[in-house]
Amino acid sequence: MRITISKENYLKAIAEAESEEETVKPVTLTRWLHVSAPAVTMAIRRLKRDHLIRQGTDGQVTLTPAGREIANRLLNRHHLIERMLTEIFGLEWYKVHEEAEQLEHAVSADFEGKLLEKLGAGRACPHGNQVGLDSPQERRRRGLKPLDEGRVRERLAVVSVFERDRRLLEDLDRAGIRPGVRIEVQHTDPEIDLQAEGRPVRLERSVAGKIWVRAL
Repeated sequence: MRITISKENYLKAIAEAESEEETVKPVTLTRWLHVSAPAVTMAIRRLKRDHLIRQGTDGQVTLTPAGREIANRLLNRHHLIERMLTEIFGLEWYKVHEEAEQLEHAVSADFEGKLLEKLGAGRACPHGNQVGLDSPQERRRRGLKPLDEGRVRERLAVVSVFERDRRLLEDLDRAGIRPGVRIEVQHTDPEIDLQAEGRPVRLERSVAGKIWVRAL
């Protein structure tokens, strides 16, 4: 069985959507991968043929053990490459996701092993996310919550942000919102007004919901 870049992308997208607690159907993959419905239909047919996914009568798509193994391997490589780009090469944190999306398909197992030796395991990526799948449920278990749940006068530390939106990351960087920054909530209705290390910032609630924070 030949695992193409396209197959890897679909398998990883399924795993990522599941980690955001989405029910994965063909329309989900159309949105996540920015491809047409016919392209998704053809890809699902190939992945089912290769026993990498299952599809229920309601259209829901799930990974088989073989499919999940491939997706997890790609997610781990993506995480290591993001860390390499920032920790070794100093690339801006809001750029590394797109670069890693390209490089993850070219990394060999040997190079992945060298990266793991160099960088070590267990550290978050530049966006503050844990290696592999970091679901909202897992984040809450670690004591995190979305910023849109912050209370007035609450002091918080930014822990992680949604990384699959380059424009969002650039906007947050310009506003001074990134992992590690300490903030204080000023107002919460209808938008979120903050002080971010002494700097006033206003965020739409939909944006604040993509930022995970920890109470100080």
